Amino acid sequence: MIKFYQYPNCTTCKKAAKFLEMNGASFEPIDITQLTPTANELKDFIDGTDITVNQLFNTRGAKYRELGLKDKIDDLSDNEKFDLLASDGMLIKRPLAVLGNKITLGFKEEEYRQTWL
Repeated sequence: MIKFYQYPNCTTCKKAAKFLEMNGASFEPIDITQLTPTANELKDFIDGTDITVNQLFNTRGAKYRELGLKDKIDDLSDNEKFDLLASDGMLIKRPLAVLGNKITLGFKEEEYRQTWL
């Protein structure tokens, strides 16, 4: 079953969830602010994929801007980045959908169709 990390008020997350439902994909919705993945889980999610730790960041989010991460991100180690992401689910690009070695960040219908259907 797909682990579907979302923020319940996020319109993009709602669109992605509706797409999965309408296409019969089995997924477990998880509120990313209540059950934020740990640093190790995040590492495991992207291990063996072409996703980088930087791509996990929600660069458009208020929290990212509030922390001034645009200017700081390149100075952090990967471990520091994973720890930072795990500290606040609002820093993670969403929806984050994971199953085995498959992962999607955000919602692009064609990517979802190819990955999850």
